Amino acid sequence: MILIVFALLCLLSVPLTGGRLSRLTSIRVRGTWVPVAALAIQVLIITILPQGSPGLHKAVHLATYGLIGVFLWCNRRLPGVPVIGLGAFLNALVIAVNGGQMAASRTAERLAGLHMGPGFENSAPLAHPHLLWLGDVIPWPGPLPNVLSIGDCLIYAGTLILLHRVCRRGGVPSGAQRRLAEPVEQLGD
Repeated sequence: MILIVFALLCLLSVPLTGGRLSRLTSIRVRGTWVPVAALAIQVLIITILPQGSPGLHKAVHLATYGLIGVFLWCNRRLPGVPVIGLGAFLNALVIAVNGGQMAASRTAERLAGLHMGPGFENSAPLAHPHLLWLGDVIPWPGPLPNVLSIGDCLIYAGTLILLHRVCRRGGVPSGAQRRLAEPVEQLGD
């Protein structure tokens, strides 16, 4: 839930700094259905059906990052997307080297006040984690506790770059918008 709150704060920062969210309509984003599908699949395996085959859940979790990678590649010319892509890549790397699950720090989870339930967790303390320093090691305590990774922080930084570059006064020049939004590969509109 805190991830959604952070995304909303990124959006709110635009008008607070003199930008106009309406300028987002001027860019063409390819394959918008892809991240929606990936998020829906993650909600399904983490929240709705966390019980079941751990191996299948881990494989599906990793596959959702593949979907996000395709989406980011197709939109790589948009401002901030390379930074978002780097963050997503780092998260996917940690998930891949840990067999489909994000490595999390027990200490960060305790400091955040998280309590793991039964079933599949997309992020969890692992017996022998690889690249833990890139995993969920940043505690976020409070009413919406969570643990964040360096990749998550890069994703939010890239989102801020995208929003503020596109929505600022003057925005991205119209010719640049067209070049930024025309990837070689197309997933459809």
